[in-house]
Amino acid sequence: MQNEKRPDLQNLLAMSLAAFIRAGTIDLSLDRLAESVGVSKRMLIHYFGGREEIEERAMTLLEDRLRQQFAPETFPPSTSLTVVVDALWNRTTAPESRGVLLLIMDLSRRAWNGSARAKAFYAEQQRLWIELLLGFSPNISFVEDLLQLFQGAVLAYLITGDCDAGRRSLTRFLSSE
Repeated sequence: MQNEKRPDLQNLLAMSLAAFIRAGTIDLSLDRLAESVGVSKRMLIHYFGGREEIEERAMTLLEDRLRQQFAPETFPPSTSLTVVVDALWNRTTAPESRGVLLLIMDLSRRAWNGSARAKAFYAEQQRLWIELLLGFSPNISFVEDLLQLFQGAVLAYLITGDCDAGRRSLTRFLSSE
């Protein structure tokens, strides 16, 4: 019997999420995913129990990372909503965020097609953003409208590559509060 060293599953999961982010989709073939993380397809299935489990755990890890990145406590309480939104826009449109945005869009597509898990992911992201923004504006209607505008601006950014148009729209909207 060979004495194979079992890989660190958290590290393997983090490498799997990184592969999904690089590809901008969760729909990588198991062969391609295995190649990206440096193990065989058979071993991925052995460690995680199958494709659905890998995807589920990768989405959970992505949720955890987004929760940390966009937590209300990442901004001092005295920060203005305009400064918070500008910082969020800068993080969201930074070149290194492109793969995460594409992956989130892929999960949104899955939600639209009926995936309960993808819908739950989307709902959790909505909740987290509203919670964050309410820390800087008590007006729930304004925050909900701001979030819708932000999401639309992100979609336009992904399509056009122009982040300035979204920034201008957000700035105009924030000045109307």
